This record gives sequence, structure tokens and C-alpha cells, in this order.
Amino acid sequence: MARIRYLVNDVDRAIAFYTQHLAFKLEHQAGPAFASISHGDLTLLLSGPQSSGHRHLPDGRRQEPGGWNRIVLNVDDLASSVATLRRAGLHFRSDIVTGQGGNQIQIEDPDGNPVELFEPAG
Repeated sequence: MARIRYLVNDVDRAIAFYTQHLAFKLEHQAGPAFASISHGDLTLLLSGPQSSGHRHLPDGRRQEPGGWNRIVLNVDDLASSVATLRRAGLHFRSDIVTGQGGNQIQIEDPDGNPVELFEPAG
């Protein structure tokens, strides 16, 4: 099982995004500060501004949502998944990219955290 922390600005909004659009299941919520959601063997920890995981670092740097590291979710039919998510008005960082291993596209959650949808080749 993998656990990944994403910093978010609004925990309720993040829960809605992941559960409604990407088939995650809400496991635990601690008010507006934190939630734990799951997708198979992946647990995503959503840390809001009130959580300890969102605090400034000792050198003063602010931890923020976004970046380029991302979770990767396998899908069976990328084109169909993309069409559904586009109809829902989600923000895409890229178009579908084709490589030797398969096809991929990046979307963003409401706070700018990237999620890659990946359809393996063959």
C-alpha cells in the first residue's frame, strides 16, 4: 500500500473532486484540516491549511499545493475517461501523450495538484 500526502486549500472540495471524478473512497475526515481517501492500494492524505502537514518549514519556506510529482492512476480506456472528465469541466495540464509504455494525460485537482491517467500499451 502506498500513502501520499497532497496539500490542498479546501479539504471538502478535494474530497468531492477525488470521489466524484476519480473513484476514490473517503476513509476518514478530521474537519476542514485533513482527510484520508483511498483508491485500491493507494491512500491519499489530503492536508488542508489547518493541518500539521501544511505548516511552514523551519527555514521559512511555505509548503504549497501543486508541483510536478504526481500520482498515476491506470485506466482501461483513456480516450473515454478524458471525454468524461472534459464534460465535467476538469482542468487538463496536457493533451494525451503516447509513448512506448502506453498513453497518458495529466489533470489537476482544484488546488493544482497533478494526477496522471495512464493507459498501458497492449
